Parts: sequence; C-alpha cells; structure tokens
Amino acid sequence: MAWIKLTEENQLEECWNLSHQKPQLIFKHSTRCNISVMALTRFQGSGILDAETVDSYYLDLLKFRNISNAIESKSGVRHQSPQVIVINKGEVFLSESHGMIDARSILREIKTLNS
Repeated sequence: MAWIKLTEENQLEECWNLSHQKPQLIFKHSTRCNISVMALTRFQGSGILDAETVDSYYLDLLKFRNISNAIESKSGVRHQSPQVIVINKGEVFLSESHGMIDARSILREIKTLNS
C-alpha cells in the first residue's frame, strides 16, 4: 500500500463513502514546514502505509489548499499543518496535528475499531 494522492475535491466524497467499509486516513502536509517534513518521515517509517486496516491519503497543502479547505468544511476539523484526520463510518474518528502525530498509536487506535 502506498499513499493515495488527493488532487481532486471529488476524491473526498469517495473517501467518506469508503470509510463505511474501512477507516480512511488523510495526512495534510506542507512541504515548507520542518515539523511537517519530520512528521511525514516518521509516518512513512511506521508501517501504517502497509496496513490493510486503513487507506492513507496524502494531501500537498501548497498545491491543493482548496482541498484542505473542503476537508475542513466537510469534517468540521479546523485546518492545521501537519495534520492527520481519520474518517470512520462517515465521521471523524481521530484528528492529530503537529507533534501529536504518532502513526503507530494512530494505527493501534484504528485497529481497535475492528476488534
């Protein structure tokens, strides 16, 4: 499993719909932010991208700010960067930002949904 790149707003509807089958994770990343780069590096080395329990979406905030705005509107979660939002059954299950992003603990939380 690799990142699913968010490049179109209509992908959000698909993401929310798929969350009824399994959790969907959105990673909002700013390539100009050192904290975001560090969080992304730790995230990629965590094994979460290989998990069968979640689909992982990657959003480049600098290229697709309109999608970030749409996520904020749809989820009700205020925009931050970096930020991880997990959608489950059409609702926000988890939202973490900045130094609180810990992919291994996020994966553990997601696995509790299936147990």
